[in-house]
Amino acid sequence: MNGEGMTKYLVDLKPTTIHDINAMVALYRPGPIQFIPLYIERKHNPALITYMDPMLEDILNKTYGVLVYQDDLLMMAHKIAGYSWGEVDKFRKAVGKKIPEEMAKQKEKFIDGCVSHSNWTKQKAEDVWKWIEPFAAYGFNKSHSVSYGRVAYITAFLKANYPTEYMASVLTSESGDVESVSVSVREAARMGIEVLAPNINTSFGNFTVLKQYQDDKDAIGFGLYSIKNLGEGISNSIIEERKDYGPFESIENLLERVTDKNLNKKSLEALIKSGALDDFGDRIELLENSDKYLDHHKTHARQDKNQGNMFDMLFAAPAVHDKPKEKTVQNPEYKNQRLAWEKELLGIYISGHPLDKYKNTLENVKINIEKLNTEGVDEKVYTDIMGIIESVKEIATKKDPTKRMIFFKLKDLSAEIECVVFPKQFENLKEKVKDENVVLVKGKISTRDDKKSIVVDEIKVSKK
Repeated sequence: MNGEGMTKYLVDLKPTTIHDINAMVALYRPGPIQFIPLYIERKHNPALITYMDPMLEDILNKTYGVLVYQDDLLMMAHKIAGYSWGEVDKFRKAVGKKIPEEMAKQKEKFIDGCVSHSNWTKQKAEDVWKWIEPFAAYGFNKSHSVSYGRVAYITAFLKANYPTEYMASVLTSESGDVESVSVSVREAARMGIEVLAPNINTSFGNFTVLKQYQDDKDAIGFGLYSIKNLGEGISNSIIEERKDYGPFESIENLLERVTDKNLNKKSLEALIKSGALDDFGDRIELLENSDKYLDHHKTHARQDKNQGNMFDMLFAAPAVHDKPKEKTVQNPEYKNQRLAWEKELLGIYISGHPLDKYKNTLENVKINIEKLNTEGVDEKVYTDIMGIIESVKEIATKKDPTKRMIFFKLKDLSAEIECVVFPKQFENLKEKVKDENVVLVKGKISTRDDKKSIVVDEIKVSKK
């Protein structure tokens, strides 16, 4: 069950108290979900509230006569069917564990109890059991619902009133999970919050709020911990040095001041490729000169270490940041290279997207991946979706290990969807299913466990 469905129900519900949110938490699960439209209708029109028996009003009056919590079910067993509290606990265990044999016994006991304890007719007792049985297997207890509801309310409040701080916290909590970070970066963009590449002079370990970054608007900067091949130790050394002695003036100044033994070629390249040193020049130029920077730094460090006589003091090497930079010719494919490095070192694209050149086309299509995921698209209907291929996984089928199939994710500028190439199309399409290929996918919509995917029939690879 996806979050988009819950969002739609909450919009229709228009919650006015925390109790509405708690109820939705309990109802949004298999079984009870069928009661959500009824709950919404009765909230907005109290005239529709009815009870199968007046005895149920005292138990269900706060939820508009709708069975919402497991606690309500247990209270019915106690007050209406005459269960002792010990018997109620056995009933709870039978319901919670969904044991068919035990539930059959409880059905008989419940119906007999309603007849003997509350003077109901057997037909009414059976009708009530039919009403509660779909709920019984999945009922959620009230204490859990209230706890989750409170967290949902707090996070919604923070997102509405402190959006940049909230999204920075969400991104920090998701660090290491590329897919979750990617989703949250898209959500930040939807909210008008820019997420920037890490920066040696503004980033801390985790995602950072950059106050009034541009046009009095706050932004979020990637944390140094997020850079692959850098490491927390070097990151902390950089942050502490900057706190104590101010911003770094150049790449040479960085190497002079940060003496961490792990600040080597690999970690320096990670800083350059990720964009953390963009203030000091373009990435290709810095990368092509990285060996020279490191060699000069080593020479300078040895000279400092061996200083001690008048000769060394008089003829010491010049400061590292005084060393002139060597210029390089910028690569015509610079933008694509930057994006590739960002994906490699940060897990996602930051300064742009390979699909930017297709933006006009993507904005004018009738259906994109977000619409495909959230709107009612019939199963088995053919569709054409443009996007970029990621996370390709080729596997053997369970029935016949000699046959192969491919799973991959297709992403556009709105969302992502899983695609599958079955053995029948494997040989025709395997060469086209490559990471970073921009493609047009044609296939049938499939829905499983409330999640859509595309069964691929054709793929056309863009030659742009």
